[in-house]
Amino acid sequence: MNTKTISILTPCYNEEENVVELYDRVRAVMVGLGYPYEHLFIDNASTDNTFGLLQAIAARDHNVKIIRNARNFGHIRSPHHALLQLTGDCVIGLVCDLQDPPEMIPEFVKKWEEGYPVVVAIKTSSSENSLMYWARTKYYEMVRRFSGIDTLENFTGFGLYDRKVVEVLRGFADPYPYFRGMIAEIGFKHAEIPFHQPVRARGITKNNFYTLYDMAMLGITSLSKVPLRLVTFSGFVGAAISVIMGFAYLLYKLIFWQRFTLGIAPLVIGGFFLGCVQLISLGIIGEYVGQVHTIVQNRPLVIEDQRVNFEYGPGAPLESSIKEIVGA
Repeated sequence: MNTKTISILTPCYNEEENVVELYDRVRAVMVGLGYPYEHLFIDNASTDNTFGLLQAIAARDHNVKIIRNARNFGHIRSPHHALLQLTGDCVIGLVCDLQDPPEMIPEFVKKWEEGYPVVVAIKTSSSENSLMYWARTKYYEMVRRFSGIDTLENFTGFGLYDRKVVEVLRGFADPYPYFRGMIAEIGFKHAEIPFHQPVRARGITKNNFYTLYDMAMLGITSLSKVPLRLVTFSGFVGAAISVIMGFAYLLYKLIFWQRFTLGIAPLVIGGFFLGCVQLISLGIIGEYVGQVHTIVQNRPLVIEDQRVNFEYGPGAPLESSIKEIVGA
């Protein structure tokens, strides 16, 4: 029996169709590894039977811990809060929709045993919509180019993190954390394991346009000042173009005084162009101001409604079979 312990973290929201299979697959892998472990599910106030299934599992397997949030605190704050509650010598995060294959855990642990404090899964291909995969890939490339640090492309957060990494993350004290950016900011040596991301097993994704946009903007504003400097640069460029165009019109008018009339169209087009530039610039500045506002508020990551099985340590025996747990 290994003396080190492993913590598994799974955030979930309305995942009643996947949560039992995920538990079953994770347990099968961890029993094979022989490490004492704990598996924490943080339930973001699900409105289906996710929490009920988790309670049934936790009643018979004390390795399973549950945090139920008082409300849905979103897919950014909730997982980070759970990460800071875990006690294992390393933490492995994987989502509940089975797009992060639990069978990769032994590969993570092997690299961890070799001395890597960070082991990340890099998505090299995906069964998702090809347009979405292309858009995500281009976004990761853009973040890397904008960022002043070396970021990981096609990294979703799926991976293993040593205890010392978790303790460094605890020191960030960010109420709206961008986890992938934090891992890049820390800079510990890491191992990369390529994988093919399968499609969601069952159910529908809880991400929509707003949540994806929120994550995208959080990544950019957390890691880069380039957009702010582009606003300043565009102002200088716009001013230069205006001066050049003004002199060009003046020269043309002096040469063709009797025949040249400016007309209202250039003024209208120029006004609309200037207005669009101003709105875009205000939007970019607003994103940064909004992030500062969130940090200044310093609200807790989540408010917990209840905890289950936190009195037990990692490595508790399984009291019943999975079939008994789910009533199969």
